[in-house]
Amino acid sequence: MTTEEPKPPLPPRDARSLFVHFAVDAAVAFLAIVLLLWIIGVEIWIAVIVSVMLGAAVAPFTRRAEARALARRYEAGPGSPAA
Repeated sequence: MTTEEPKPPLPPRDARSLFVHFAVDAAVAFLAIVLLLWIIGVEIWIAVIVSVMLGAAVAPFTRRAEARALARRYEAGPGSPAA
């Protein structure tokens, strides 16, 4: 049995930029719909366009969710997870 040392606290940070959220959301949307659209015979460019539109629509919501999660993480003090 080993004794684990306590991990150092995480440094506070801001939420990632809106562009990062847009890029990740668009990529996830593309991966989620490309196979389905390919099976029904839709061009890949349509999947790309729909993914970009979904990423742009969802990015503000995912950024706000990250900001709320970071606020809860640090509300008890720097580096402490919310209880």
